[in-house]
Amino acid sequence: MRYEFFISLRYLRAKRKQIFISLITILSMAGVGLGVMALIVVLSVMGGFVEDLKTKILGTNAHLIVMQHNSPMRAYKEVIEKIQGLKGIVACAPFIFSQAMITSENNAHGIVLRGIDPEAASKVINIGQTLKQGSLEALQKEDETTANPGIFIGKELANNLGIFLGDQVVIVSPLGALSPMGIGPPMKKFRVVGIFDTGMYEYDTSLAYISLKSAQKFLALGDAVTGVEIKVEDIYDVKSVAERIRKVLGFPFWTKDWMQMNKSLFAALKLEKTVMFIILVLIVLVAAFGIVSSLIMVVMEKTKDIAILKSMGATAKSIRRIFIFEGLIIGLAGTIFGLIAGYTICLLLAKYQFISLPSDIYYISRLPVKMNFFDFFLVAFSAISISFLATIYPSYQAAKLDPAEALRYE
Repeated sequence: MRYEFFISLRYLRAKRKQIFISLITILSMAGVGLGVMALIVVLSVMGGFVEDLKTKILGTNAHLIVMQHNSPMRAYKEVIEKIQGLKGIVACAPFIFSQAMITSENNAHGIVLRGIDPEAASKVINIGQTLKQGSLEALQKEDETTANPGIFIGKELANNLGIFLGDQVVIVSPLGALSPMGIGPPMKKFRVVGIFDTGMYEYDTSLAYISLKSAQKFLALGDAVTGVEIKVEDIYDVKSVAERIRKVLGFPFWTKDWMQMNKSLFAALKLEKTVMFIILVLIVLVAAFGIVSSLIMVVMEKTKDIAILKSMGATAKSIRRIFIFEGLIIGLAGTIFGLIAGYTICLLLAKYQFISLPSDIYYISRLPVKMNFFDFFLVAFSAISISFLATIYPSYQAAKLDPAEALRYE
């Protein structure tokens, strides 16, 4: 063991003439620990938010969509044949997208109407896993007597409309249609054959699924669709997959991936995480001022010891090391305590989920947690770096001490 490190440990363990110095040291250590703990918990929760939101968005929406400029896609079967064998693509499915209004006897609500092929769509999105009532097969079947096709609606939308499984609703399209009374919005009765719960309030209140054939008839699209949705093997390699698709299909087809569709949301979450990190680092900075104060007071108390060490041949560099080591020990001890406490709290949050959230505001009902090794490393590195910077001024002052001046009045 280096003698500088040995002396640093002795100074920390030694009984102080002034108990106030020991109290400041303990408070500084606790301050670093609390700051590190808060950083770990907040970054893990923010990471959990991003991961949970990403999972739910990608469970309801495709990783990548292919569409055609300025017109519906009529040759979608040929498009699927061309691209489904490309590297990185897991599954493809045609879809129709339109805005509409849904009405019941009790209420009306604006919705996003999606026409899907249940068998193909189940390979691209997690619609089957979100169904709480009904089945995918029911979406393809139509009631022979009433000719009312089936529809899936979200749990929150069903509550708003006051309807249950098997009830009838009317879908009103914003597109005009010719009728005996003139041009008016087309309307059609649908039977609720499924109720889903994605866990995201926004989707559960504004999304509805009907079969692809029903959507084509209702919107008078013939055999056309809005586009083709695609599931890829690696969601972070989606841009290269999109590039391969554009090369194969050429103009007038274009692609849009999940990052582009949710760019603003994930950018806002990333900015919020960064801001929270900067704000909580201030807690560690406040604790660092405690380390500075503690070391300055130790230097004042140990003036005689410093003078004796210098007179025995200790260099200014060695004196600096003594107090740098002492400050780093305080910072390191606080960091380790904070890491353990933060890890424990995150484990408890993940296991017991004892903090609930309003799902209409936060999209989720429970506080999510995702611990990341890089976050732990970043927090530990930041805390130790700040602790090191806090030791520079006191150690520099101790090294400047003149032994003759210090021992003159002893």
